[in-house]
Parts: sequence; C-alpha cells; structure tokens
Amino acid sequence: MASTSHLSLLLLSLLLLTTTAPATAKSPRALFLLVLKDYDTLQYTAFVAQRTPLVAVKLTIDLGGRSMWVDCDQGFNSSSDRKVGCSTPLCQISGSRACSGNTCSLTPDNRFTRTATSGDLVTDAYAIQSTDGSNPRRVVSIRRFPFTCGTTSLLQGLDDGVQGMAGLGITNISMPAQFASAFRFPKIFAVCLSSSTGSHGIIFFGDGPYVLKPNVDVSKPLTYTPLIINPVSTASAFPLGEASADYFIGVTSVRINNKIVPLNKTLLSIDEAGRGGTRFSTVNPYTVMETSIYKAFTRTFVEQLSGATRVASVAPFEFCYKSNSFAATQLGPRVPRIDLVLQSTSVFWSIFGANSMVAMRHQDVLCLGFVDGGVDPISSIVIGGHQIDDNLLQFDLARLRLGFSSSLLSRKTTCSDFNLTIID
Repeated sequence: MASTSHLSLLLLSLLLLTTTAPATAKSPRALFLLVLKDYDTLQYTAFVAQRTPLVAVKLTIDLGGRSMWVDCDQGFNSSSDRKVGCSTPLCQISGSRACSGNTCSLTPDNRFTRTATSGDLVTDAYAIQSTDGSNPRRVVSIRRFPFTCGTTSLLQGLDDGVQGMAGLGITNISMPAQFASAFRFPKIFAVCLSSSTGSHGIIFFGDGPYVLKPNVDVSKPLTYTPLIINPVSTASAFPLGEASADYFIGVTSVRINNKIVPLNKTLLSIDEAGRGGTRFSTVNPYTVMETSIYKAFTRTFVEQLSGATRVASVAPFEFCYKSNSFAATQLGPRVPRIDLVLQSTSVFWSIFGANSMVAMRHQDVLCLGFVDGGVDPISSIVIGGHQIDDNLLQFDLARLRLGFSSSLLSRKTTCSDFNLTIID
C-alpha cells in the first residue's frame, strides 16, 4: 500500500514538472501514459494533464470505455473548456443520440458499478508526453481535447482520488482515436500493464517500437488475430443500435497442456443479441467465464496438475494450493500451460503460471486466478487484468487486429521496464 502511494506521488511530480515544458513544434510519432495498479482495488489508474491552467487529473483505465469522462460537479475549474454544439462535426462523429439545449450529450459510464448518466460533451486543453519508443520526449498539447462531463455520484467504487475514467474503446471519441486524429499518426495503441502495485505499467499511443529495458523492442515479434466488432453495446446504458466499444477476439477453443477443454462452442461466438464471445477488460481484475466454460476449464486444469496440495478456497477463487507445491520458473510457478486458440490451431495466446496463478496475501497459497461468471453473462469469457499483466497487447483500430506477445517474462523484461530518462 505504501509503495503504491509513494509511486503515485513520484509519477504525479513527474507529470507536473514535464507539463511546464514547451510543446514540440513537430508532431510526435507516439505518446505514452504511465499506469499504476492499486494494491487494494486492483484498478489501473493514470494521471493526465488537463485544463487551463494544467492540473493533474487521476483517471481509472477502462479498456472498452467509449470516451474519457471527468467529474465536472466538484473541483472542475478551467478557463478553456468549451461545450460541443449539436451540429458540429465532433458531435456527429461522437455517436451522440441526444442534445441538452444545443449541447452534444453522451453517456459517461462507470462499469465497475454498472451505472451511467447523461453528460455534456466538452473540449479542453490537454497535455501529454511524447516518446520515440525508447524514452520520454517533450510534452505536446491539444487545445481542444474532447471528454464527457460526469457527475460526482459516478465516482462511487473507483480508486481514491480518481476523478473519472479513461476510455480506450473502439469509438471515434475514445482517447486512442482522438490522439491519432490530433497528431496524425496511425490509429494504434498498445497496453502493457504491470503485475506489481509497486511499479508502473505503460500505455503507448501510436505504432512501435516499444522498447523496454534491457533494450528489448516488445513490438516485435507479435502474433496477430482479428478484432471482432460486437454489433450490440456492452456498456451499462446505451441507445438502441449502438455497437460495443469493447475489444473482442475469436477464441475458438481452449487447450490445457495441449488437451482440448470440452466446451459448448456456441458460447464462444457472439449471437444476434450481442451475447457470448471473448473480450478484454481492465475493469475485471481476473478472467471471468460463463459457468459451463468455467467448470470444464477448471476440471481440465486440475486433472493436469500432479502432486499439488489443495487447500481451502480463498474468495473469489475456488481452486487454491500450497505454494510450495510448484517449482519456480522464469514464467512463474510451474503449472499447466493454458492456450487460447484463435483463428487456427497454430495461432494461440499462451498463459503461463505468472498469469494463471494468484499469490494470496499473507498466506503461503496460490490460487487459480479464474472466476465463475454465472450461467448467463453478457460475454462468455472476459479476459481480466491479471491475465493481461506483463503482456503487450497492441490494438490496431485501422486494420481491426490485435497483436499480442504472450508473457514478456520469457524475454527477461516486464511492463515496468520503460526507461523514464527524459530526452529533449
């Protein structure tokens, strides 16, 4: 807890110091945000620099969020904020279906509590640090960066000090889309989240290279799979006909130690009502599976274990074991490898012990970090934060494809290993 708070203060200081630097005259090739994982809530948060004068605003990351939203009820003070008119091009591309007076209106959404409100679409000054892929470079600014005004009530359930959420989803108004538009770089971003609450992860906006210490370009090589558009929104509240802003991939089967898990494969596809399929989430700390998938998955995983001493369940997990049952490896505890098989049997994302097992605090216990999501969830598999940690996920919105690395531990680096030495 103390280490997380200390790191938050260090990153906040870095942000406030660097935002005093002049913006570059030349458009950057890429940008970045540093991301922290909270010790208690397991939420991923970042500080952004917004308003006039610039202030640091703490946001919770929502990978599938439709836009950035900020609490405008309390403490919002800026001389440069402007409401977006209903007849403007920005309102049209935002997908707004409503206006309040002559102001474009959207739906800020807290998906931790599944609550949403109506809010004005607003623009304001925004500053962010650029990068050459290896180091931080100069700060650049956007005069009119769009966000949605939320209410103080929407902050319920979010991390201490959070003032809104950073939406990274598949929309024209999301942060990746707006950065690409403002600086005219490819509509690509990459997420690399740290497994540690005592060190930062990073989100890159723009194409690679993404270089982590010791001089490892984790943008190469990547395995690619198509991103799938769910035609029905998975937001807490949405207008009829709105597509989902979440990132879905086409998992066709699951293997554990090369053994196929016997699943009802119809659940792996998205039906006409938008239910089913596999998506990513930074809202869920662990992967959540529909009940029949979860039961088949855990049964197969347990069958592949040998000599592990099972202990009492530790919420929210069902299958827990003595830590000393497993040998330590570079990729975490030696447990059965999990493969999410994609468009062919030769294209799969492998999950090793560091991402499949969770160490329980103050106990010599490891638990299988997957959760039963019930019999009728919106999505059949939701790949959560623990399974994403220390993996690079590159989202190419123009080509609708995902590039993924599997565990960076195999390359002797982690998502906290970006070099923060600033180069002018």
